[in-house]
Amino acid sequence: MTEDRNIYLKMKSLEAARKILLEAFPTADPPAAETIPVIDAVHRVLAEPVYANLSSPNFHAAAMDGIAVAAAVTFGASETEPKQLTVGQDAHYVNTGHVMPADTDSVIMIENIHPLDDRTLEIAAPAFPWQHVRRMGEDIVATELVFPRYYKITPYCLGALISAGAPRVSVIKKPSVFIQPTGSELVDFRKIPGAGLLPGQVLESNAPMLGAMVLECGCSYVKNDIIEDDFEKITNAVQNAAAGDFDMIFICGGSSAGSHDFTKKVIAELGDVLVHGVTIMPGKPVIIGRINGKPAFGIPGYPVSAIISFEQLVRPLILAMLRQPDVEETEIPVIPTRKLPSKLGIEEFLRVKLGDVGGNIVATPLPRGAGCITSFTEADGIIRIPAHVEGIAENKPMAATLLRPLAHIKNTLVAVGSHDNTLDVIADLIRTKSSRISLSSSHVGSMGGLMAIKKKLAHMAGTHLLSPEDGTYNISYLQKYLPETPLRLVHLVDREQGLIIRRENPKNIRGIEDLARRDVTFINRQAGSGTRVLLDYKLGRLGLDPADIIGYSSEEFTHMAVAVAVLGGTADAGLGIYAAAKALNLDFIPVITESYDLVIPAEEWDTEKIRLLMDIIQSDTFKSRVAALGGYHTETTGKLLWENC
Repeated sequence: MTEDRNIYLKMKSLEAARKILLEAFPTADPPAAETIPVIDAVHRVLAEPVYANLSSPNFHAAAMDGIAVAAAVTFGASETEPKQLTVGQDAHYVNTGHVMPADTDSVIMIENIHPLDDRTLEIAAPAFPWQHVRRMGEDIVATELVFPRYYKITPYCLGALISAGAPRVSVIKKPSVFIQPTGSELVDFRKIPGAGLLPGQVLESNAPMLGAMVLECGCSYVKNDIIEDDFEKITNAVQNAAAGDFDMIFICGGSSAGSHDFTKKVIAELGDVLVHGVTIMPGKPVIIGRINGKPAFGIPGYPVSAIISFEQLVRPLILAMLRQPDVEETEIPVIPTRKLPSKLGIEEFLRVKLGDVGGNIVATPLPRGAGCITSFTEADGIIRIPAHVEGIAENKPMAATLLRPLAHIKNTLVAVGSHDNTLDVIADLIRTKSSRISLSSSHVGSMGGLMAIKKKLAHMAGTHLLSPEDGTYNISYLQKYLPETPLRLVHLVDREQGLIIRRENPKNIRGIEDLARRDVTFINRQAGSGTRVLLDYKLGRLGLDPADIIGYSSEEFTHMAVAVAVLGGTADAGLGIYAAAKALNLDFIPVITESYDLVIPAEEWDTEKIRLLMDIIQSDTFKSRVAALGGYHTETTGKLLWENC
C-alpha cells in the first residue's frame, strides 16, 4: 500500500461541526425502548410517561402521636373552659402513620392532652379539620402523571415510582458504542511485558477512558482488542461492528495526518466522511463519519484531544439520542497569572488551576500538550480562548468553565513559584489533615513566584534565589522586588543542588566546567528560576559564556522534567536537586546546598490554610517523609527567617 497522508483542507469550526453532526443524525421518534424493573431504573430515561396506579398515602394517616378526634367535638375548648373527651368514644389514641379511625378528621398531639383517668382526657384548645393528618393522596393521587416521558430517573424518583405502584417502567434503550483502539505502538495495560515497555511502546489508555465516559453519559460499550496499523484489519473490525447492534463507533487513533493514520480511509471505504478536522486545540484531527447510517468517530490518539473531542462532539449527540440536554456548565470570572498566547484561527481549551486569593479567582495554566493527561486530572477549570484572538493578556479577566465545585476552589492553597518535590509531600499531608483544604502548586520559577505574590495572585511562593554579592538566599530579592509588600519568609528545607547525569557517567562529567565541552548536551531551567540564577552565577565565576553550552536555551520547568530529559537521552546533564536524580535512579554531582524558602504575604499569615501549612511542615511526619526523598535537610524547617511587617 502506498503511504498516503491525510491533509486538513476543509477544517470546520466547532459550531459548524456540531451542526453537521446533529443534522446528519436526527433523533428518531420514538426511540427504541425496553421495560425494566423500577429498582434498576436509576439514571435511566423514561421512554413513556408514568401514571400512578396507587395514591400515596392510600388512606388518611395520622401525622403525629396523640389522639384522633372529630374536630367538631373539640370546638369551644379553651384554657378557662377545657373540654373532656372519652377514650374509645370521641378520642382514639394513634401513633404517627396509623390509619385514622372512622369519623375522625384531626389529631391532637400527645403533649397537648391532660389525662384525668384511664377513660377521660382533657384538652385546653380546639382542633381544626385535618390538623396533623396526612390525607389520602396528599403526595400522589391514583391516575395522575408522576413523571413525563424522557425524564431522567434519580434515586429520589425511585421512592415516588414505588409509592405510585409502578413496579416496572419503560426506558430508552442504552445506546451501544463499539470502541476500536488502533496503533502498532499500543500495549494493553493488562499485558505489560516482563521487561517493561520498549522505546516507542505506549500503554493504551484512551479506550478504557472513553468507555468510562460513555457509561457516565448513560450508554453501554464494547471495547475490541487493539489492532495494529493495518488498513484491512481495521476495516474488517469496523465493518462487522457497523453491521451489528451497535449504535455508534469509535476508532481510537489514526485520525491525524501520518502515513499510517488509516481512520479516515476506513470510514470513507465503508461510508461517508462528514468532517475531518475541527479548529479546536486540542482535538483538531477529530473525524466525524457515517457508516451504515450510524455515527462513526475518529478519536485522536492524544488523551486530552480524545477528551475534548468527546465532550464537545460525541457527548452532545449521545445526550440528544437519550433526549437529554447537554451538560450545563458553570462559568466564573478568573484572572490569569500570566499572559496566555494562542494561535489565530484555533479555539483553544486551556486547562488551568484555580484558587481564591484576596477575593479574586486566579488561574494558572497547566501544560498545553494534547498528550498531557495530567493537565486534565489536575485542572480545576478550562479557559476557552476564541479563535479570533492571539492570546489573553496577563491580569485580564476571563471566563473559566469549572471542573470542580467552587467551594473546593475557595479552599485551595495556591502556591506559585519554584518547583520542589517537597510540595507534593505537603499536598498529600494537607489532604490527610483536612477534607476541605487542598494545595495547588504551579511552577513558574522563583522570580515568577515573587511577581505572583506582588500582584496578589498566590497565597505563597517557593523561592531559592542566590545573591551573587554575598551568597545568601532570597532576602535581598524580597527587599529589592517587594519592598512595599508586607511579608514573612519561612524556611522550608535545605537541599542538595547539582548536576543530574546518566548512570555510570558515560561522558565522564566532573563539574559545571564540563558543560562547555562540545560532546556534552545540557538541559536548562527556565529564565527566572532559582536554578537558572545559580547556573549563571557559577558560569560567571568560572568565566564561561552561556553561548558555549550546547542546550543552554533548552528549558524545562521542573527538576523532575530535567531528570526525565537526562534519563531519556535528550541531554547528558542538567542542573537540579538530588531528590529528582534519586527518583529516577540517575547519578548526581553535588554543586551547592541551598535554602528553599516560602514567601507568605502577611495578610495570609493567620488564615486557616496557612496555619494548617505551618502545622504540617513543622511536624515529624513531614520531616521524615522529606528525608526519605534524599538530598534534603530539615533541621530548621518552619523557622521564620525574615519579616517586614
